[in-house]
Amino acid sequence: MEKWELINSAIDEKAEALYALSDAIWDVPELAFTEENAAKLLSAKLEEEGFEVARNVAGIETAFTGTFGSGRPVIGILGEFDALSGLSQAANSPVKEALIPGANGHGCGHNLLGVGSLAAAIAVKKYLEETKVPGTVIYYGCPGEEGGAGKAFMAREGVFEGLDCALTWHPSHINSSAPHSSLANMQMKFTFDGIASHAAGAPENGRSALDAVTLMNTGVQFLREHTNMKDRIHYAVTDTGGVSPNVVQAHAEVIYLVRTPHLNTLFPLVERVKNIARGAALMTDTTMSFEVHKITADTVPNATLQKVLRRNMEQAGLPKFTEEDYAYAKAMSQSIQLRQKVLPTVVILDENLAEVVAAHQDDYLYDFLIPEFPYVVEGSGSTDVGDVSWNTPTAEINTATECAGTSMHTWQATAQGKGPIAHKSMLFAGKALAGGAIDLINDPSLIEAATKEWKRRLNGAVYQKLPPELKPRKAGKKQ
Repeated sequence: MEKWELINSAIDEKAEALYALSDAIWDVPELAFTEENAAKLLSAKLEEEGFEVARNVAGIETAFTGTFGSGRPVIGILGEFDALSGLSQAANSPVKEALIPGANGHGCGHNLLGVGSLAAAIAVKKYLEETKVPGTVIYYGCPGEEGGAGKAFMAREGVFEGLDCALTWHPSHINSSAPHSSLANMQMKFTFDGIASHAAGAPENGRSALDAVTLMNTGVQFLREHTNMKDRIHYAVTDTGGVSPNVVQAHAEVIYLVRTPHLNTLFPLVERVKNIARGAALMTDTTMSFEVHKITADTVPNATLQKVLRRNMEQAGLPKFTEEDYAYAKAMSQSIQLRQKVLPTVVILDENLAEVVAAHQDDYLYDFLIPEFPYVVEGSGSTDVGDVSWNTPTAEINTATECAGTSMHTWQATAQGKGPIAHKSMLFAGKALAGGAIDLINDPSLIEAATKEWKRRLNGAVYQKLPPELKPRKAGKKQ
């Protein structure tokens, strides 16, 4: 049986079951390292399909793997399945309406991501069974991508060692195979402690932790003027010490997320932020403590693997949408106040792609494959896929599971996670990944070229594993 006949039959015959699995994960949105339902559903499906399943991988309750085959090459396919807080939303509704106000929601499409990658693994397994060629496929159930750095903890324990390469995808509003980078980041909590006092009767006796947080935040605002243009610093005040304004607040906390283009520039910038916190403590006569929550590496791009995946996106064929799908996309797109551009700004500067931008800028559904990029796109976000990419050559594609202009981490992204556009594009991603994996299994020279490029891009840099004392933090739980 020919490659695409095998892939299409393996995935299409299970389409309804895969849609139902993705929807079931959408229905129970779980935060970082609490994804018990999603992990149970996905690992059970792997066992049903004949994979050898390992649970509690790297000591993480919701991390698992599913392995099939023998010998080299060993191809990893990465799956995610965690949700985001505060993004509860009625499915397929173009109007903001939370199912449960303040509750979780799949605002980054990870219900689709985990199942689309599973579809790819199923198809590769069928190919290995039918052809009897040597090779191994491993599905990685990776928890806690959203703020948890699950793959970084898995990488620390050597989970990705022995892979020849790793493939993955992510829901998007475009179909793209561009080689891209991402920002390294560190999330940390700063805690200030002072002395409570009556704010009017004895203000001189008080030492305000809330003042310290305010001064720290102000200091970081000035720091932003003196950092590299692509650095990002975000914060959230998580504890102001109370709700009584006539009390000098003796305790306050703020969480910071610091991002830089490279892992080796992350730590110096974090140290500058820490110095500002130390200064705020000195100014307020309070004490400051510092706790790292997670560290995520930047993504090492691999154009060799991206070309393999692009070829398979072209061969798989884009999803076929109905008039109802286009009408739905239009309704959803019109609910978005600030629509994303069809292509990143950096690409618009490329004359060869400007025509594509102009032709599709007003579309409600980007139902085409973005032209091949002649360079690496430097992303402004972060992902723990970066930690995998420091350990093995890695590539990621995007497929248009959402209407034009949708931004991730929004109620619109949650709303579209169960629709027909999302379902069809999820299986499209699975087929493209499967095709790429099979090509790599059949042509070792592709893996050799990808590995050569990977080593060149690392240029001798060594992956900095998470410190052993750092533990995965279950979202929503004080630790």
